[in-house]
Amino acid sequence: MELLGKARAHVDSGALFAELAGLVAYPTVSDAPDGRAAIQAYFDEVLTPALTALGCAVTQHANPDPAGGPFLVGVRTEGEGLPTLLCYGHADVVGEAGTWSEGRDPWTLTADGDRWYGRGTADNKGQHLINLTALRLVLAERGRLGFNLKFLFETGEEIGSPGLTEFAAQEKERLWADVLIASDGPRLDAATPTLFLGARGGVRIDLDVDLRPGGHHSGNWGGILRNPATTLAGAIASLVDGHGRVQVPELLPPELPESVREALADVDVPEPDDTWGDPRLTPAERLYGWNTLEVLSLAAADVDRPVNAIPGRARAVLQLRYVAGTDVDGIAPAIREHLAAAGFPMVSVTAEAGFRASRTPVENPWVSWARAALAPVSERPVALLPNFGGGLPNHVFTDVLGLATLWLPHSYPGCNQHAPDEHLLAPVAREGLVLATALFDALGSAPL
Repeated sequence: MELLGKARAHVDSGALFAELAGLVAYPTVSDAPDGRAAIQAYFDEVLTPALTALGCAVTQHANPDPAGGPFLVGVRTEGEGLPTLLCYGHADVVGEAGTWSEGRDPWTLTADGDRWYGRGTADNKGQHLINLTALRLVLAERGRLGFNLKFLFETGEEIGSPGLTEFAAQEKERLWADVLIASDGPRLDAATPTLFLGARGGVRIDLDVDLRPGGHHSGNWGGILRNPATTLAGAIASLVDGHGRVQVPELLPPELPESVREALADVDVPEPDDTWGDPRLTPAERLYGWNTLEVLSLAAADVDRPVNAIPGRARAVLQLRYVAGTDVDGIAPAIREHLAAAGFPMVSVTAEAGFRASRTPVENPWVSWARAALAPVSERPVALLPNFGGGLPNHVFTDVLGLATLWLPHSYPGCNQHAPDEHLLAPVAREGLVLATALFDALGSAPL
């Protein structure tokens, strides 16, 4: 049986499901004390044997940030002059925030039609298992990979990857490679194979209008006391209008590169709201090529039990999702200056950056190589996204390690990651294993 046939058969036989069941059984929640013990067991009992079976020398490393967990690195060296591939995955999952339907246990893999339910199936255990399996299939078929392999696993992606940047900087020589190929996040949709080159970043913005202690009777004081809730609403509207259009130039990237525009020209976004966002941009450009400012929460007094009083304080949490090229360090000063000029100097502003935006240029040679390798084996044309809409620690690989980054996701937007009923779609897993196997085989057969 030819190599890609073996990849399909591995899924059809139930072998991938059985392996994934073993991975899901580890409750590797990174922000829970018991989760840290499960993470260590997952390293020792799952990932270390998997990497050792690939011929890797495996080392475990302490995190330079006490808030984060350890790192695991596997290295297989086949020879000088061969390309070196770095793969990445994260062992941790989120905790439980609700009840799963049909009485499902998050830590027990169950199948219902094409859906494989379990915590971590989509984010990220199912995805890194597919890549490990693809590497194993290529090695078994060829007797060698044809390239040098490095695999990095972290244990805190779900809590912001504490220590990953510092670890990568300390271990640049150990982690050096020609290209990163990894899997996380969703495809464009369930039916469309997708390659994305980076991720948007995120900045949390807190606005606080704290004018006085307690409330004041709206009849006795209305019209002479500034209302913090009204003030906050006006301040937000001056930042982003009621149609989702950002009003502060400093919160936007300087331009939409023509290469990004061309890459997104044929990308269809499912069910966009055409009345929302910058009308000069297509839905794909708004989602994957531009910045958005979203209100995540808004509060003043008790909305469920309102009283006839002007509240003393109002607060809101906003989030700027931004692309590479945005001046992140200037966000808070720009908002303060804008609000002061708009008559809202009483609004306090704080900003905290999470994952930073980054992307590999569309014209990078590794991008054209990957598209050429995937095109003959994909059932539909592969969508190329300059970056996906969410956040990933891609900047660690582009900015710290200086790598080209290729993300081949094996999940889809409706996977319910971070929510009850997280699941992996069997057809996506099957095609994902075929695509990953073909990509790794191409790297060993005819490297760039």
